[in-house]
Amino acid sequence: MPPEWAEHESTWISWPHKEASWPGRFEPVPDVFADITAALSRYETVNINVLDEAMESDALERIGRRTDGPEQLRRVRFHRIATNDAWCRDHGPNYVFMEEGERKRKVIVDWRYNAWGGKYEPYDLDDSVPGKIAALQGLSTVDPGMVLEGGSIDVNGRGLLLTTEACLLNPNRNPAMTKEEIEERLMRFLGVGKVLWLEKGITGDDTDGHVDDIARFVDERTVVAAVEEDPADENYGILRENYRRLQGLTDMDGRSLDVVKLPMPDPVVLENERLPASYANFYIANRQVLVPLYRSARDAEALDVLRSCFPGREIVGIDCTDLVWGLGAIHCVTHEEPAAPPEA
Repeated sequence: MPPEWAEHESTWISWPHKEASWPGRFEPVPDVFADITAALSRYETVNINVLDEAMESDALERIGRRTDGPEQLRRVRFHRIATNDAWCRDHGPNYVFMEEGERKRKVIVDWRYNAWGGKYEPYDLDDSVPGKIAALQGLSTVDPGMVLEGGSIDVNGRGLLLTTEACLLNPNRNPAMTKEEIEERLMRFLGVGKVLWLEKGITGDDTDGHVDDIARFVDERTVVAAVEEDPADENYGILRENYRRLQGLTDMDGRSLDVVKLPMPDPVVLENERLPASYANFYIANRQVLVPLYRSARDAEALDVLRSCFPGREIVGIDCTDLVWGLGAIHCVTHEEPAAPPEA
């Protein structure tokens, strides 16, 4: 599995339509997706799953208001692939390269999807998305026989995979599998040599602790780690323990990882509910990094940290205050499709 910063063929998005995911506050959400799409389509193709012609027309109109004209809009492509919800990071296609002698062939690993342990039904349409995209693209699928969401893992492309115990070892995912069996499955189907385990995720995260809210690779040996400096904050101890673990982890050659602190935003609370707002939920695109912002005094600091981590990419902040009411941000709604390697 290539790292997210590898060249993209495209980005996949599932257009939002499930109002219950943003109860009482769905109206601004499609415009946030349009902001994300408009930013991405400046430099890469964006493939969007929609239910029907009406949804496509509405999405196209919203995106068109934010783009620079027909040439950019040509990089936005719609597909009639039905979904239950919009969290494409978790139900979307996990592309890997299967090695066949001297050649590499792009395939889709079709992990099973059960809406974060059966929390939100139905989820059958979401579970079928990778197979439908594979059929659309003429690609083969591989079935690992295991539940896994894209937001629960992060790879560096050089043998390392970062995840959390709270999510992958939760009995609501793969109750019959041991930790060792889960590691073996990840190594076999994602081509990694070492699984790096953090403990748990941030407050308000209904996924049981996805790693893409707490720690992310930014290059082969560097991880940005969300930290909370206020001891009174609910996330202080959680993130302190994960940071401690990261400092003790090593790469495939036994070298310590470089760990960069990324601040947490001020708490985002809506209707007395603490939301899982995190700057770590950024998305690495071909020439950009899209960063969620939360109208917080710490937004600027987070942008500066990520700017230092990605000197060759434009850092684009997108207001996700409305989006995170659905308990996710930019990384949760995007999924990269890597470009084929030169030898393929």
